[in-house]
Amino acid sequence: MLPCHFLSLTQLALFVHLEMYGHSTGTYFHSSRDNKNDISGIRVSVSFIGIIKSVQLRYGSKWSKIYGVQSGQAEEFLLGPDEYIVGIVGSHGIYIRRLVVCTNLGRCAPFGKESGYTFTSSPSDRGKILTGVFGRTQLLGIRGIGFKWDYPKTVPPPPNPNKKQRKTG
Repeated sequence: MLPCHFLSLTQLALFVHLEMYGHSTGTYFHSSRDNKNDISGIRVSVSFIGIIKSVQLRYGSKWSKIYGVQSGQAEEFLLGPDEYIVGIVGSHGIYIRRLVVCTNLGRCAPFGKESGYTFTSSPSDRGKILTGVFGRTQLLGIRGIGFKWDYPKTVPPPPNPNKKQRKTG
């Protein structure tokens, strides 16, 4: 008899919202979440024919490794204080062709050219932000991409329970 392994509810929840857009063939990649910092920027490389070649995330002041193929024209989108990525719109054909990254402050940055099937990704719960990426890559670039959403590392402090509230009315 084989041993039976059960996933905890927390582990199971990680699998619920990990949808990949595009194709599921190629070499798998995934980012590791920084334990101290939230994403503070994103760098996307695009080929001259409009294929998303790679994605790189910035946590605090340090850039992650490059996910995808290391070539193409890189463009950066840096976030300000208390600014988080809360939505992504994109398109794909055989490869990912476009990513539009939008923040909680209403800023958006487009990368690549729209072509093929469109997709939209955002967190399922209010207050969650982009914390990582995963996907599949092949010779020319990223074939499929997905997004990890979770609560920010830097959370405003809770209200002080010892502070007296003024009554009004």
